[in-house]
Amino acid sequence: MTVHIQTLHFDADRKLVDYVTSKLEKLNTFHDRIIKVDVFLKLDNVVHTIKDKIAEIRVHVPRADFFVKATSKSFEASFDEAFDSLVNQIKRKKEKQFA
Repeated sequence: MTVHIQTLHFDADRKLVDYVTSKLEKLNTFHDRIIKVDVFLKLDNVVHTIKDKIAEIRVHVPRADFFVKATSKSFEASFDEAFDSLVNQIKRKKEKQFA
């Protein structure tokens, strides 16, 4: 599984990258054939003083792609929300496959 983390409109600190990477390692417990994971961390409303943090996760597996997007006031909260939604998508897909 290759992980690609991209940040837009800011530079991520080491702590945020480590947080995202450690959470993504848990994906292998839900699907064992993950090829690639793309994570996009973005700042929204850059021109305003209120900056929303957006986390997008795209997971590539054979014959399927999963995509989630979440917005919050912190990258960790956005990523957690997106990650939980992604896990639910993967679980539903596997249940549908084996049903």
